[in-house]
Amino acid sequence: MAYIEPAPIKDKENPLESMMERFNLAAEKLGLSDEVYNVLKNPAKQVIVSIPVTMDSGKIQVFEGIRVIHSNILGPAKGGIRFAPDVHLDEVKALAAWMTWKCAVVDIPYGGGKGGVRCNPREMSAGEIERLMRGYTKAMLDVFGPDKDIPAPDMGTGPREMAWLMDEYSRAKGTTINAVVTGKPLVLGGSLGRTEATGRGVMVTALAAMQKLKINPFQATCAVQGFGNVGSWASQLLEERGLKIVAISDISGAYHNENGINIQEAIAYRDSNKGTLEGFKGGDKLADPMDLLELDVDVLVPAAVEDVITVKNVDRIKAKLIVEGANGPTSAKADAIINEKGIMAVPDILANAGGVTVSYFEWVQNRLGYKWTAERVNRRSDRILKDAFDHVYEASQKYNVPMRIAAYIVAIDKVAKTYTFRGGF
Repeated sequence: MAYIEPAPIKDKENPLESMMERFNLAAEKLGLSDEVYNVLKNPAKQVIVSIPVTMDSGKIQVFEGIRVIHSNILGPAKGGIRFAPDVHLDEVKALAAWMTWKCAVVDIPYGGGKGGVRCNPREMSAGEIERLMRGYTKAMLDVFGPDKDIPAPDMGTGPREMAWLMDEYSRAKGTTINAVVTGKPLVLGGSLGRTEATGRGVMVTALAAMQKLKINPFQATCAVQGFGNVGSWASQLLEERGLKIVAISDISGAYHNENGINIQEAIAYRDSNKGTLEGFKGGDKLADPMDLLELDVDVLVPAAVEDVITVKNVDRIKAKLIVEGANGPTSAKADAIINEKGIMAVPDILANAGGVTVSYFEWVQNRLGYKWTAERVNRRSDRILKDAFDHVYEASQKYNVPMRIAAYIVAIDKVAKTYTFRGGF
């Protein structure tokens, strides 16, 4: 499964408003000054370009490209490039801000950025996508740079597109510059450990939360919604550490086995079955795939899509711990009910930050010209995620707030203090 640097997907509400709602709660707890508040709520740079592309038919089509740098207070901006038909400025601004908080919460020296092109890559040939990516890169030559703004894959893009971006940027600069982009193929300077990075972060934060809740992993049960890159790696790594994975799901449905699903067998079946669990015999198929969320388990890992835990089903959630492998799986209105029920929820900007952490490692290796072993990547990533969890947990206790708001408090406090020490702009 290809690696994609995670960043929250837009929810059904305005994504910028959703981000700002949580930002405002954290800012109020921190007592931010008006000056710092206004700096942090507004993006530092917004770039919109027109990209003419010669299509296979010979006709020229013009695409709209966007790049938003929310903040460069902590360091160069970092964030993916999304190719999707519904990309719009508010979405990209929200995602750029989320990347600022995600990088800050795991204490890596990046600001937040995000890019997008309004197109439908499913209806485009490889040649058209390549010309579009190269055109987008040319239009952003003054924006991108290993010390300014470092893109990565997102929806509709992957290692192939990042290779084209790196090549186009390097041609323009007259020398190979691997560090301008992350999520590249290994032969072009990609990092070992990147494929499992997000799922591994889910595992690390889940175990850290279980320790706080005094849940023994060797006696715990877990349900994982979504069996793509994040969900399958999280399932495998949690199983290796003693948890019994009793339910998994993908687009074909949800499969339940109270005695535990053999995750290696499930992965092997999926990979030999055109990437789907359709027909999987390692568990009973649930009548409604959404029933997986309501199983009586210790740990629930929503690792599929956004807005699956809502006011409609949150009362029936029985898990003691929710670890958000997906982006925005819990609606804002369901948050309050989760808190009232005493369920700990490790939020997405912490739980799935393993991806951007290993993207940072890729950039560091490119700058050093030295490749780390997978063991070193995993060890360092685990330490960063565990430290980040501890800091967020301490903030949740100090301010008496849920883990989600505590994560925003940790992130915003770091960026605000850095801004203050630098003396403003």
